[in-house]
Amino acid sequence: MIKSLRWSLVLAGVLLSFAAQADPWPSKLIKTVIPYGAGSATDVVPRMILDRVSAELGQPIVIENRTGAGGTIGTTAVARAEPDGYTILAHSSAYTITPSIIADLQYDPVKDLTSVLMMGYSANVMIVSPSKPWKTIQEFVAAAKQKNSGITFGSVGVGTATHMSAEKFRLAAGFEATHIPYRGGSEAITDILGGRIDFYFCPLATALPLIREGQVRALVVSTAKRVADLPDVPTPIEAGYKDADSAIWFGVFMPSKTPRDVVEKFHAAGIKVLADPAMQAGLKRLGVDPWPLTTKEMDELVGRELVANAQLVKAAGIK
Repeated sequence: MIKSLRWSLVLAGVLLSFAAQADPWPSKLIKTVIPYGAGSATDVVPRMILDRVSAELGQPIVIENRTGAGGTIGTTAVARAEPDGYTILAHSSAYTITPSIIADLQYDPVKDLTSVLMMGYSANVMIVSPSKPWKTIQEFVAAAKQKNSGITFGSVGVGTATHMSAEKFRLAAGFEATHIPYRGGSEAITDILGGRIDFYFCPLATALPLIREGQVRALVVSTAKRVADLPDVPTPIEAGYKDADSAIWFGVFMPSKTPRDVVEKFHAAGIKVLADPAMQAGLKRLGVDPWPLTTKEMDELVGRELVANAQLVKAAGIK
């Protein structure tokens, strides 16, 4: 009797295991870890898109802002999570910068995580105070190259996209400048308005109202293509500075051993959301363009940027 009962319990356990495995993904809540604080671009853009992806998949997607250590705490948590598609990472282009900044990284950005969805990209805009004498980017660079020019620039922290855009442009244009990191973009803008720092590569969505109201002057956009909302502002390449372009992107990653069909199902839902005109209009208001790359294309982009950013960090002496 006892032996028969044991076999029944074993059989029931096996059947329950098969039933669990048979549940189509997703069959429960999906947690998205964002390694930066609420209200940042890396938080706002994914929230908008993932809310719609949730509807497509038929399961809730909840956001957890797990901040700290330059975004590595949240990223490490996802890299070590169960690879079942229920814990995902929403990150920005800082994903390919951090490995060159932080020496004791607890995850491998290539081996431990895989690309799932490229949500979109945006430009940074180099802004200066209207009280400054420079009307064009060429005038600014000429002044910055003067001996003892004392040029300063702001960012929202070492290794952030606002920092790297400035360093990349500075090196390509060939001038020296002192980096002033701030805790947030509002502080950098306050000092631009007050003329206390000379330039800041500001995220497009933040810069646009200031530019339109004449509070700041835009000299160059960071991307390889002009921004539709700023048709008269040149790109670095148009201004004559080769290899100075950069963009902020927003993407979704999963642990690398996540089943491929789960990755592809999430990707397909995301691509459908990005194709919706209403979503595109919402992203445009944030200064973001959809970027529906394949997962392979996204992996290749990440690989290229990891190499390029390592070279940039070394050339700029960033620590």
